[in-house]
Parts: sequence; C-alpha cells; structure tokens
Amino acid sequence: MNHWIAAARPRTLPLALASIIMGSFLAASKERFSWPVCLLSVLTTVLLQVLSNFANDYGDAVNGKDTDLREGPARAVQQGVISVKGMRSAIVLFSVFSLASGISLLVIALKNAQPGAFWGFLALGLLCILAAITYTAGKKPYGYIGLGDLSVFVFFGWVGVLGSNYLHTLQWDWQQVLPATSCGLFAVAVLNVNNIRDIESDRATGKNSIPVRIGRKNAVSYHWIILILGMLCALAYALRTAGSAWEYLFLLSFPPIIANGRAVSRKRSPAELDPYLKQMALSTLLFVVLFGAGAWLSAHLIPN
Repeated sequence: MNHWIAAARPRTLPLALASIIMGSFLAASKERFSWPVCLLSVLTTVLLQVLSNFANDYGDAVNGKDTDLREGPARAVQQGVISVKGMRSAIVLFSVFSLASGISLLVIALKNAQPGAFWGFLALGLLCILAAITYTAGKKPYGYIGLGDLSVFVFFGWVGVLGSNYLHTLQWDWQQVLPATSCGLFAVAVLNVNNIRDIESDRATGKNSIPVRIGRKNAVSYHWIILILGMLCALAYALRTAGSAWEYLFLLSFPPIIANGRAVSRKRSPAELDPYLKQMALSTLLFVVLFGAGAWLSAHLIPN
C-alpha cells in the first residue's frame, strides 16, 4: 500500500486543488457557493491528479525516460515495486473513478443550467482524462515535446478556475480570466522548476521539455516572465474590481514567489533546486487562499 501512496504523489495535490479553491472562493464572494459542488469538485480533481501521476509513472518507465540520472523521487514502476500491468490497471480504474465522480458533479451542479451545458462539461471532463493519461503515456506523449507547460496552464488555470466557478454560479465572469491566468502561470512555474532541475537527465533521454529546448539560461528568464505575468494579472484584476483594501491581501504572497525566482536564478544543482518545487507549489496555494479570502472579506465586510 505504501508503494501506491508514494506513486500517487500526495505532494502534488495542493497545487492541483489551487484552481478549485480559487473558483470556489470567487463563487463565495458572490454568495453562490455550494458545498456539494465544492466537495465533488475536490474529489474529481484529486482523482484526476492521481490518475495523471500514475500515468506519468507508467509512461516514463515504459518509454525509458526514468533513468539513474533523474534527480526527483524514484518512480514505482522504475523501481519494480509496482508492475507495468498493475499500474496499467490502476490507470484504467482511476479513469473510471474520475469519470463517475465528474458525472456526479455535473448532475448536481448543472441541474438548472442552460441546455447543452452538461454535454459541454462532460466533453471537457473526458478531455481532462485524456490529457492526464497522454502527458507521458501512449505512442506520442505530448509532455515529451514541450507541450506540458501549455496543458498545465490551461487545466490548472482557465479550466480549473473558470469551470469550477461556473459550476457554483452557472454564470461566466470573463474578468476572472485574470486570476485564472495567474493560477495557471504559477502552476507552470512549478513545472518549470521541475524541468530545470531535470534538464540534464531529460536531455539525455530525449525528453524535450522547454528548458531542454531553450537552455538553462533562457529557462530562468522564462521562469521570471511566468512569475511576473502571474503577479501582474492578479494585480490587474484587483485594480478593476477591488471594493476595498482586503482585495489586495494576495500581495502578501508575492515575497515567497519572488524568492522562488531568485532561487531558480542562483541555484544550479538538482539537489539545491528540488526543495523549490514544493516551495513554489505552497506559494501558489498561499496566493490562492489570500486572493480568495480577500475577495470574500471585501464582499462581506464592506457595506454596499
């Protein structure tokens, strides 16, 4: 059982949930929050993230991308503690679990929605499952050609925030593209730290992540661009919508985000960089909680 828990990579779950927390907080600030929708959104997201982690463990092993050069946590299939067949079965099982949880969420959340909303979200859910599996598994894994950043940005940003918010409110607020973009960019920053850490092993095994394609120096510049754009999008949203100073509470999360950029710029060894994966993920979660709490406090503590 411990091998399965390790393969599920629990430390990735807070980052996966960040966009759901953001979308739920924004709904609560509009007094449209639903506990059943929130809890089922969390469950579905956790199942999808575990599915993605299992598929990543399986795909990297069968495609020969896990080698002794890799600096991150050892993978279960690579170590032989979980068989290829066993992991493949787990991928199928968690695909079914994710689909069942997602359909339950849609039935509850969209019972009063516009016609077609259920089928649109169901198609989006199937796309999420497909994206989770084919990141490193299958004949042409898109994670090996540098498209992982785009996938993380879309699903951990726009889909997660805007989609979860709609399931609460049954309304689209396109201004929320700005905080959704911040969430997506900060999630990409976590991936970029991972890819900079693994740049040498990825290059050796033909895994063409963005840092492999553009080199470490440019990857560090790319990291700063991601972080700065993420902070600017959040600030732009606050400037457009802020009803009180509470909505700038998220600024307290910027120092650790900047500290992450400084660390990526200065630290070169994989062992030195590894802790900053967790640090960036926790900084993203801090940003989301402060941003959402600020929006809620502004809406509920300031009289109209």
